[in-house]
Amino acid sequence: MTGPIHPTALISPRAELGRNVTVGPYCLIDDDVVVGDETELTAFVTLRPGSRIGRRCRLCEHVVIGGEPQDHSYRGESNEVIIGDEVTLREFVTVHRPVGEGKRTVVGSHCLLMEGVHVGHNVRVGNHVVMANKVGLSGHVVVEDHVTLGGMAGVHQFVHIGRFCMIGGLSKIVKDIPPFVLADGRPARIYGLNRVGLRRQGYKGAERERIRQIYELLYHGGLPLREALKALAVKERDDRFAEEIVAFAAGGTRGLAPWIQCHGTSSGGGDD
Repeated sequence: MTGPIHPTALISPRAELGRNVTVGPYCLIDDDVVVGDETELTAFVTLRPGSRIGRRCRLCEHVVIGGEPQDHSYRGESNEVIIGDEVTLREFVTVHRPVGEGKRTVVGSHCLLMEGVHVGHNVRVGNHVVMANKVGLSGHVVVEDHVTLGGMAGVHQFVHIGRFCMIGGLSKIVKDIPPFVLADGRPARIYGLNRVGLRRQGYKGAERERIRQIYELLYHGGLPLREALKALAVKERDDRFAEEIVAFAAGGTRGLAPWIQCHGTSSGGGDD
């Protein structure tokens, strides 16, 4: 049984609403839409065909899910937008459908997208991601788990952001940001490890120090980055953090963002 549905809401008979779904004033739910149990659409929410909304989500005023991609190659193909469970989308968030038959634009579970965030076509966002006001993700971007993006950050198409990264507000991200780091600037550069985020997620001091050492070898070992990655893959082939960082770099197309040393410190700075 669905929850309260406002009389001004327009809901297609070909939409599927789960148990205890709340639909507020002037919402539009189109054909081929699925809304999970206990999800709330507050008011003026639009769900276009192919939208799949998870359980216990909250979609605030003027959210639009499944709108056509802003891409000239789109020809009306059938595809989906997937929103995970327990996701909060604040006012005016837009998540566009992908380009390509059967493709998906995905936002994972337990995410918070604040006011005005835009998720472009063919984007994949992981779990536990926070995007502050007016962050913009261009098409084909990948954002891994536990990433935080500061307000008004802009991400270039095909950029890949690794897990546990913190991106400063107003940043312009044009190259891949590898896992576990802090990045900021126009264009964004790396300034150190995301030590606070790693500590909060249970990474011990020895693990944080190990990650710092790997990045020290990669960025400040005296080799060009491409050669340093090859050397790291051989020298640290049994280290799980090194394997992740090398695999991340190998899978990207934009190249890695540079690492900036500040105030005479090493690449990671002192631990706390």
